[in-house]
Amino acid sequence: MPQPSRDLQQTESAIHTVLESLIDSQEALVAIGEKLEDRNLKCFFLTESLTRAQFRGELESVLNQEGISNLRESGTTAGALHRVWARLKFKLGGGDHTLLVTAEQGEDAAREVYDNAIQATLPLPLRQVLTSQAAHIQETHNFMKAALDRIQ
Repeated sequence: MPQPSRDLQQTESAIHTVLESLIDSQEALVAIGEKLEDRNLKCFFLTESLTRAQFRGELESVLNQEGISNLRESGTTAGALHRVWARLKFKLGGGDHTLLVTAEQGEDAAREVYDNAIQATLPLPLRQVLTSQAAHIQETHNFMKAALDRIQ
């Protein structure tokens, strides 16, 4: 039985990491969004969480079309710890500022995961989806940074 090529293994590993990151960010955006006091930020975060779920579905669809299966259905331990840390900081009185700092850190991690995945050898449809999603995540990061600058 032939072994998968090294490129295919690297591609699958990178994509699985993206899927885990999407799950982490979806859950984190809800957790933070529910704690934010600013109504506009709350709405943005909860809507962005739905966007991450949509990204995941879009990515899984392209992966299935490309013959890549065995997709992970959970986030990472690091993501879970990041959410616990955010909740702890909020309980210690951090408020919206602290939550935005935590969210921005999460977006930095998501951008890095996407950048690494895009550098892998990818089929064109997969590269296009990841590039589009990465651009959106960059815009979200910029929005969070601007919101953070406004409330400092």
